[in-house]
Amino acid sequence: MERLWTKSFIGLTLTLFFLCFGFYILLPALPLYIKQLGVAESRLGLIIGGFTLSAVAARPFIGGLLDRHGRRIFIVAGLIVLTVATFLYSWASGILLLILLRILHGLGWAMSTTSIGTSITDVIPAQRRGEGMGWYGLSMTVSMAIGPIVGVWMVQNASFDRLFLLAACLSAVAIGIALLTKIPSIAVNKQTKMVFFEKTLLPLSAAAFFLALTYGGITTFVPLFAESIQVNSGTFFLVYAIALTLTRPVAGKLTDRYGEAAIIIPSLVITIAALVILSLSHGLSGVLCAAVLYGIGFGSAQPTLQTAAINLVPSTKKGVANASYFTAMDLGIGLGSIILGLVSQYLGYLYLFAVCALSGFVSLVIFIGIRGSLLRREEDKEVNV
Repeated sequence: MERLWTKSFIGLTLTLFFLCFGFYILLPALPLYIKQLGVAESRLGLIIGGFTLSAVAARPFIGGLLDRHGRRIFIVAGLIVLTVATFLYSWASGILLLILLRILHGLGWAMSTTSIGTSITDVIPAQRRGEGMGWYGLSMTVSMAIGPIVGVWMVQNASFDRLFLLAACLSAVAIGIALLTKIPSIAVNKQTKMVFFEKTLLPLSAAAFFLALTYGGITTFVPLFAESIQVNSGTFFLVYAIALTLTRPVAGKLTDRYGEAAIIIPSLVITIAALVILSLSHGLSGVLCAAVLYGIGFGSAQPTLQTAAINLVPSTKKGVANASYFTAMDLGIGLGSIILGLVSQYLGYLYLFAVCALSGFVSLVIFIGIRGSLLRREEDKEVNV
């Protein structure tokens, strides 16, 4: 069996960790910083949303360019753009500049995460892709768990300027690691037509979209819901992060052994159960049960869907596959927060998490519909071995 823990795999995983660490320490602080500048709350969504719109618009083009021109140039360029945007937040003085910085930040995020996510598939042995994607995904999970905590501490005990400097330094560390990491070159035929969209991935991208919508609901509204029932939301996210961290490597190995469908279907069922329990919770026990189940379900389904997207296309279209997957996730999280905000406003949290459960069910139905193509691919691989 080919080695998984190569220098390239470790280097790319660490690059993603520092990139995401620098990104997630800003997540809870940016709304506070924007309000401090005197921007009205009604315009907060426009400024914050500029990031998502920029990333979503850029990803398909980046995916096509990755398959045509290779990975390294986009990894480094994306990290540089992201670092510069992060550093410049300290000099933002008005709405227009903030929007421009958010667009620049989203572009850097789209370039770097798509290219790193594509490059990692080049260095993971095909027969260990599920396991490799599980370990690789942990770098983002850990940064998601500790980044906001560090960000809040910096705001409370230091200053926004120092926070932005720290985030820029972390991104700079990612640049340094990327430059020192050997990134395999890929064979490209520049005579072939550049592809920005792969229609065979549309159903799987739809499944990822509806799964991501549930995540948008969790990250945006669990803190408010927990406060309404007098539960510490930090407890939910800590338990969720632990469950997710313990689950991902195991799910990855099982994916390599039994195929994506055998993992994704039960994982989505567990995700739906978690959201139903959360919608009915009135205290700590229900919240903790939901956190464990959501960590297991989402933590298994999310990287396995990405693995399935990569395996459904030829090796020459890995960039497009990753771009399609990340675009679906970005849209699901972004639009989910907006749609669920309206549900919360008019119907309350019970219906909000019920809608999330329904979204998870739609994801399950869509995936069952494309399960046959995945099983046929597995059978073809066995025949060719």
